[in-house]
Amino acid sequence: MALSRIWTAFIVIALLVAGGRFVLEPGQGQLFSHLATGKNTDTISSRLLDSAALPLYVHNQLAVQKTAVWEKEKVARTPEGAYRVFRLLPANGVFETTKDAVQLCISLIGIMALFLGFMNIAERAGGIRFLSRIIGPFFSRIFPEVPREHPSMGHMVMNFSANLLGLDNAATPFGIKAMESLQELNPDKTKATNAQLMFLCLHASGLTLIPTIIIADRVALKSAHPTDIFIPCMIATFAATIAAMTLVSIRQRIRLFQPVILFWVLGITAAIMAIILYIRTMDAKGVQLFSTSLSNGIILLIFLLILAGAVYKKTPVFDSFVDGAKGGFETAVRIIPYLVGLLVAISLLRNSGAFEYVMDGFKSLFTWFGGDTRVVDALPTAIIKPLSGSGARAMMIDTLNAQGVDSFAGNLASVFRGSSDTTFYIIAVYFGAVGIKNTRYAVSTMLLADLVGIITAIAVSYLFFV
Repeated sequence: MALSRIWTAFIVIALLVAGGRFVLEPGQGQLFSHLATGKNTDTISSRLLDSAALPLYVHNQLAVQKTAVWEKEKVARTPEGAYRVFRLLPANGVFETTKDAVQLCISLIGIMALFLGFMNIAERAGGIRFLSRIIGPFFSRIFPEVPREHPSMGHMVMNFSANLLGLDNAATPFGIKAMESLQELNPDKTKATNAQLMFLCLHASGLTLIPTIIIADRVALKSAHPTDIFIPCMIATFAATIAAMTLVSIRQRIRLFQPVILFWVLGITAAIMAIILYIRTMDAKGVQLFSTSLSNGIILLIFLLILAGAVYKKTPVFDSFVDGAKGGFETAVRIIPYLVGLLVAISLLRNSGAFEYVMDGFKSLFTWFGGDTRVVDALPTAIIKPLSGSGARAMMIDTLNAQGVDSFAGNLASVFRGSSDTTFYIIAVYFGAVGIKNTRYAVSTMLLADLVGIITAIAVSYLFFV
């Protein structure tokens, strides 16, 4: 019900704002066309300026790249030597967005077929139940409604492990498989269970040890210290995960101060601290090599262990793989309607200007209370991350270009991007995969956990970058 209200509110607010702009603002004759048929490469405003009108940092950007970022606009040099200042449509229009949603689901088919195929091998060989026995004492406390050694325990372990390593491609199939396993225990197939809520809120908190993609973007933008955000991202996502677990536990009346839960939480904390101490002994190249080698090496090791276990158990390996892989297509098709609906609402919200007004309001409020303007410069990345992963990446890159890759605002934007996950995308994909319509308190809990991650990101950025 909550997601239904939010989805409706997104569309209604977007259309009301668009109508108001069309009537009250000059030059908005194409606004409705942009909402319906626009593309994110369309120019919505353009003007020419001479070099004296541009600040120095824009000239510095143009010295090394073709397009510079100047506040909310972009700048490019024309063949005649003038400077063209323009704005692009923030997102694809409704019709293009529907294509994007379908293409995104199609792109998931191969990845899901691969990982669901290996997952099926592991299940038939008994590997999932083996993982369930290992993690059972901890999971039985935070998932009290799930029987011990239920296959969903192993599926959730695989999902959390992929998330920790920053392997988004692997985390999604494993997570969907976990939701399907939990759905088998669900007496009301359209309403999320306590276990599904706990799992999804923990997953959406985005606990990641290795922010490989963020580091790669910083390297591409010529950062002198691309891996400086490694530890702050780790701390911020860990805080968001603890917040998510605490909030859901309060709602479900789960006692967190049980010896087994404390042992696991403190153990994970100690492991993270050990990784932090180890990383601090490395240079930038060493950290980058460590992050990519560890993440990709572990997923290949998992494949090897699954195959070795299956051979030992005399499991028909290839047949098991094919049977599991068939589910990749079915699952990808099943989530298309949910993803189309959510992405269309987000597209309308961004292209109508409503999202920009919200960001400006946050910035004004923050400045009015005497907040550090450097935080304000990085804030767009944090605000858009729950709505769009690609949008957050674009916002981060814009901030890095405008403020400097290794500036406080640039570092903070990078940590913001790594401190939470794309909440609404996760809700659409995971609940859509199992046909859940009543998401109960999932949205509010996930957004509160995101807020904790944002606040922690600001605090650790002052600690590390000031």
